[in-house]
Amino acid sequence: MVTWTPIESNPEVLTKYIHKLGVSPAWSVTDIIGLDEETLEFIPQPVKAFILLFPCSEAYEKHRAEEHERIKDEKEDHPADLFYMRQFVRNACGTVALIHSLANNKDVDIESGVLKSFLEKVSPLSPEERGQALGEDKQFTADHEALAKEGQTNAPEDDYVLHHFVSLVNKEGTLYELDGSKSFPIKHGPTSEETFIKDAAKVCREFMARDPTEVRFTVLALTATLD
Repeated sequence: MVTWTPIESNPEVLTKYIHKLGVSPAWSVTDIIGLDEETLEFIPQPVKAFILLFPCSEAYEKHRAEEHERIKDEKEDHPADLFYMRQFVRNACGTVALIHSLANNKDVDIESGVLKSFLEKVSPLSPEERGQALGEDKQFTADHEALAKEGQTNAPEDDYVLHHFVSLVNKEGTLYELDGSKSFPIKHGPTSEETFIKDAAKVCREFMARDPTEVRFTVLALTATLD
C-alpha cells in the first residue's frame, strides 16, 4: 500500500493546501472550537462541510463493523452526482475528506489545477477506481507531501496514524458522512442549508458519545473566508 506523510488538522495548513490545489481563496478551512449552539453561531458563513478527525479506537471499529453489516444488503439510492471515493493510500484520509467536501459543493469555485484535473479524470470511475487513481496521481502526491511537511509534527514517512478524517456534507437535502475507509456513503437523515451546521454538529457529538473516555477529537469546517 502507498503511504503518504500524515497531514495535520491545522486549519492554516489545510487552507493553504486547498488553495494550492486550485480552490478559490474565497473558501477556507476553519476550526470549530465547540459544538454547542451558541459557539456554532460564530462559524463564518456559509458552511459547506464539516471535517471530523477522531481516533480509530476499538469503539469506532466496533461501530463501523456493525454499521456495515446493517447497511450492506440495503439498496440505498444516492444522488447521481454524489462524489464518493475509497481510500487506498495510507494516511491520505485528510486529503480524501477535503476532496469529498469540495467535490460535493458545486458552488465552491475550483480553478484549473491538480484537484480540477483529478476530478475530471475520475468522474466516470467507480469509488474504488477513484481511490486507486489518487495513489497513482504524482502531482497530487507531491502537493500532499509538500503541505504535510509544513505541519506542526514531523512524522516519519512510514508512520501509521491511528486517527481518521471524515467529511459531512449536505447533498440534496440529506446529510452524508463520506469516509473513504467505508464501503459506501452513510446517510444521517434530512438536512437543509439552514440546519446543516446543527445537524452536522449532532453527528459529531454522536461520534464522541460512542467513545466517552476519548478526548482526541477535532472538528473543522469548509467555510467562506473571513474578510
